[in-house]
Amino acid sequence: MAASVIQTCHIACSANRTPNVVSWGRGGIIAFGTCNSVALYDPQERRVIALLNGHKGRVNALQWVHQKDHETECHVVSGGSDNRVILWEAQDETFVQAVECKGHTGPVSAVDAIYTEDSEVLIASASSDSTVKLWLCSDKKAECLHNVSFGSGFMMDVSLALLPGTRVPILACGGDDSRVHLYVQESGQLQRTMSLPGHEDWIRGVKWACTGGELLLASCSQDSLIRVWRLCAKSGTDTSTEDDHSVIKMKEDVFEVKDRGMVSQFAVSLETVLAGHENWVYGVSWQPPVFKGGEWHQPVVLLSASMDKTMIIWAPEEGSGVWVEQVRVGEVGGNTLGFYGCQMSPDGSMILAHAFHGALHLWCKDQDKQGGWRPAVVISGHFNAVQDLRWDPEGEFILSVGSDQTTRLFTPWRRQDSKQVTWHEISRPQIHGYDMQCLAMVGRFQFVSGADEKVLRVFQAPRNFVENFSNISGISKEKLLQSSGLASLPEGASTPALGLSNKAVFQGDLVPKNGKEEEQFNSISEQYQESYFHPLSLTEPPPEDDLLQNTLWPEVQKLYGHGFEMFCVASDSTKTLVASACKASKAEHAAILLWSTATWRQLQALPFHTLTVTQMAFSPDAKLLLAVSRDRTWSLWRRKLPTAESPEPLFSLCAHTNKDTATHSRIIWSCDWSSDSKYFVTSSRDKKVIVWGPCMLENSEEPMPLEIKPCSSVLDVGDSATAVAFCPSLCFDSSYLLAVGLECGKILLYRWRPCHDGAAGSDWISCAETDSLQSHTLAVKRLCWRPRAGRAGLENSEMDGLSDTDRKLEEKSSWVQLASASADHSVKIFNINKRAL
Repeated sequence: MAASVIQTCHIACSANRTPNVVSWGRGGIIAFGTCNSVALYDPQERRVIALLNGHKGRVNALQWVHQKDHETECHVVSGGSDNRVILWEAQDETFVQAVECKGHTGPVSAVDAIYTEDSEVLIASASSDSTVKLWLCSDKKAECLHNVSFGSGFMMDVSLALLPGTRVPILACGGDDSRVHLYVQESGQLQRTMSLPGHEDWIRGVKWACTGGELLLASCSQDSLIRVWRLCAKSGTDTSTEDDHSVIKMKEDVFEVKDRGMVSQFAVSLETVLAGHENWVYGVSWQPPVFKGGEWHQPVVLLSASMDKTMIIWAPEEGSGVWVEQVRVGEVGGNTLGFYGCQMSPDGSMILAHAFHGALHLWCKDQDKQGGWRPAVVISGHFNAVQDLRWDPEGEFILSVGSDQTTRLFTPWRRQDSKQVTWHEISRPQIHGYDMQCLAMVGRFQFVSGADEKVLRVFQAPRNFVENFSNISGISKEKLLQSSGLASLPEGASTPALGLSNKAVFQGDLVPKNGKEEEQFNSISEQYQESYFHPLSLTEPPPEDDLLQNTLWPEVQKLYGHGFEMFCVASDSTKTLVASACKASKAEHAAILLWSTATWRQLQALPFHTLTVTQMAFSPDAKLLLAVSRDRTWSLWRRKLPTAESPEPLFSLCAHTNKDTATHSRIIWSCDWSSDSKYFVTSSRDKKVIVWGPCMLENSEEPMPLEIKPCSSVLDVGDSATAVAFCPSLCFDSSYLLAVGLECGKILLYRWRPCHDGAAGSDWISCAETDSLQSHTLAVKRLCWRPRAGRAGLENSEMDGLSDTDRKLEEKSSWVQLASASADHSVKIFNINKRAL
């Protein structure tokens, strides 16, 4: 039932901040770790097609298990901070947890896997417990074949391969002793064969590639160098006919291996040293084998990624065999650190890097320009807990804030070459110096945000964003002009080098993109120049470097008045008032402050609560303000009608709970209003969800002056209820639809109707809940329904091609959308089919 009711529309997430956490499969799917999940991303469809939830800690490493004669992988292996290694297996068009490897006593930092001759999976895992373990997975069981201890040292990466012409696995390990260690499996045990010296700092990555009858091993290090080693079978006699003086031979290290009673010799020599990066090289990756002419061929092409913000493609020249740099791509400027790792697509036409701040950077080979590469559209998202989100009043985009100190804007994009609509981040209005906690929309293109500081900040969309939003969303520019006052808007915004405020940039302030900046500085302070804004003309979502620098919104106001860090903020439906609250351990700091959006002056302080107000909500008719608190109570404030003596809207306390009347016994986390302003709902750590009211007399527009009590039975949801939201539109039987978010990450849907006959429990009807693949892995921080029925991006006939009016109305009436923000770093959007409830 749930599958037909709840459909996952979009997942916004980013890669974890670890080096070995992204792997590109031969089937074209990119797997990457995001918080405690493994995300499967399709770069062609440009969306996350699945989230694999199984780890209880951060996913630090993962790898597709490549099968020699198959284009699509059946297994992916992951390792996490929960000290576990999980093997996932393809089953029924998704992946399920097949085997779990337990044994490490510290977080797993690197994994690799190959198939044995019996189609079993051999896994190598490195951990911060200073060990590398070898596992054999078969028949839903995992056996630890060998454990290698490195004492006080750590191995940063591991790579498995089969020795040429044998079924003997060879394991390469690179770590903090600056050496590459090679191990061969004999008689079920790992035997150390040799250590390869040369690097002068920690080794961050090692990768095998099989080229015909030889193996190539690439190792990268914090010494900014890459070394490529060649491993080949050594014949009994030297067949070289060259004169010893005409050929320069590298020193060879030879070792023997016994396989099925036969002894084979293998030689390892240094192939080349690649110097091109200017900072630590964190990742190397070989181009995957290509299937041509009925056979698999391994291109000798190596990709490297560095903290210098560049990726380089290396390959030997034809004829001379000298390794040279073929392509260099990367980011220029900004205040971000470099790349943690890199991957190449199966056909070599795309390359991918993941950065310190979780962003994925994708480049495609430009077919129009021979040898040219261009940035391409790729998924993005927060790299830390998402604390709050809001839909814009028209339901065309979402704003979210998180502990990664950013505000991000997501909207649907319809590609010109297809009818598919996908969601993407098109603007990063605020990049802050404090963790973000809350936001509220004030009009179509204005918002207020609060962070771990005592100040509220107000932002206004610039002209360049409105124009690009029109191009990407398909909404007419004329329609947006009416709601944004485009003529008076600045062109964009930039951030001073030593400041936190986004400074407006007007048409006359623009710096030519190719203009040369003055290199002579008259004073020390002039050496720290602000990041210059360059206007964009977009028809598709921008890449990460443009999001960082060219999509900021100007800050138009700061609001001072709170004594501690901001915690929650809300705006009314008329967009004339903003209410805010900060962290508080005493009553004097727990007061709610009201602000006028016309003058941005403080209008009123509302003292009542004794601890932090956790959430606030204005009623849809803007006549009531509800607040819930850590002190386990709620308060309801009524708006006074303006008079000649007091033209400003003021609020007075009209209802509340106290220690005697409080139904909740723990912190009240969340609250929301029904669309008709009659009822409000509260949810608490005590696992209870309660509807209160009515707050309005029948056939009356004025709020009730009477005491407000629970009008629903107490709904026990089985876990701390961290978020709750009323759907703006009623169900087809005129019942109310509520979404409840839990601390475990699950989202529940309930229908509720006022119970007039006194029958206990008959007012709540469970409709659906997210399954294990749809649920978050950590607490749901906020739930927010789209203010309009229908699905964003599918309502404009120019975009979806719908010409049948009745069909369009059907679309609007049967579908609603729910957005959720979670501590697991993700923003999710769900399509809810009300007809299936």
